[in-house]
Amino acid sequence: MKAVVSPATFAQDASASWFPSGSLLRRAGLVALLLGLSACSVLEPITSMFGDDDVEQPTELVDFDQELRLNRRWSVNVGDGQGDYYNTLAPAIDREFIYAAAANGTVVAIELATGDVVWRERMEDVEISGGVGAGSGMVLVGTREAEVIALDQISGRQLWKSSVTSEVVSAPQTNGAIVVLQTVDGKLIGLNAVTGEQAWIYETTIPDLTLRGSSKPVIAGTVVIAGFANGMVAAVNASNGFLLWEERVAIPQGRYDIERVIDVDGDLLLVGNTVYASSYQGNLMAFDVQSGRIVWGIEASSYQGIAQGFGNLYYTNDESHVIALRNNTDEVVWESKALRLRSVTAPRTLGNYVAVADFEGWLHLLSQVDGHFVSRVNVDGDGVRAPLVIDNDTIYVYGNSGQLTAYSIR
Repeated sequence: MKAVVSPATFAQDASASWFPSGSLLRRAGLVALLLGLSACSVLEPITSMFGDDDVEQPTELVDFDQELRLNRRWSVNVGDGQGDYYNTLAPAIDREFIYAAAANGTVVAIELATGDVVWRERMEDVEISGGVGAGSGMVLVGTREAEVIALDQISGRQLWKSSVTSEVVSAPQTNGAIVVLQTVDGKLIGLNAVTGEQAWIYETTIPDLTLRGSSKPVIAGTVVIAGFANGMVAAVNASNGFLLWEERVAIPQGRYDIERVIDVDGDLLLVGNTVYASSYQGNLMAFDVQSGRIVWGIEASSYQGIAQGFGNLYYTNDESHVIALRNNTDEVVWESKALRLRSVTAPRTLGNYVAVADFEGWLHLLSQVDGHFVSRVNVDGDGVRAPLVIDNDTIYVYGNSGQLTAYSIR
């Protein structure tokens, strides 16, 4: 039996005799072990195995003079949010609407400008674990029951439902001809966008222990690119699934399975003809989309995605430091440790700022120039795991409780 591990609510700073080294818990960033690939059960959090003296606590927030006020434009409740499992359901924007899904089978279409709910679909006996994808007239979600469901963007009615090999833990993507998705058992699957019938399948071998979740695939013209739990990034032909290239982002090291976790879990970043990938306990790397040639890389550990702006690359490492690197170099422009162990989301850029959210539900804005804090607001008392969504001057934050809120920086 293979095991799936949740990324941590807290990164640890403890050691114990039954673990190989003190660095294991410092870098593991794990809150619970989830056994099984299609039906995971949550074991007791690692944090409860040690006394308070053994565990480094998340950094307390420090007050500062806010230079910018975040204005709440609207807020909509979306079912039960992330649910009881370690989901990272994220909204998706297509044209003038934003679509969001909750673990209890609820999918909502909301008008960006007003926050008005256009439609709300509640699918009975469906547990959504992957989503949301939106495009070409479809809203796409994946389920714990190993299904992909396509809904009509205008009405919310079901267009088709397709069975796949196992639980879907990332957002399906489409270009109108093909729907691509990843399953927790290491498959990248292409479905006919009109009928939902399987067109092709690309399979990798996954390790015995992996992080729960996966990066969503990227469609770049005729190429589909995806990252996997074995530390690989692969590109396949969008029409037939034939392998174009495969490159390694991380190499497993260590004697124990937990030390060898190297998932590419953060969403890939596509910039022109270059795709960027991050891996846990591995590297940040950039590849040429067509050839797979390595363009750039540095050693770094992250299970979140990468952002770009002001000539920098931004990422959050496995200890929740927010770091700015000069584009395609190893030069650190700035590093903020003020959110250490607060399980921050992947960074997003808008205007002059970098935005992240944390496990207590705080939304933070930092300066792209030097990383100092510009603004902060509490969004959801249950915390935020889902990646932030940016559109022009607006940040859309989907809290764990199911509240989707739009904040403007103006």
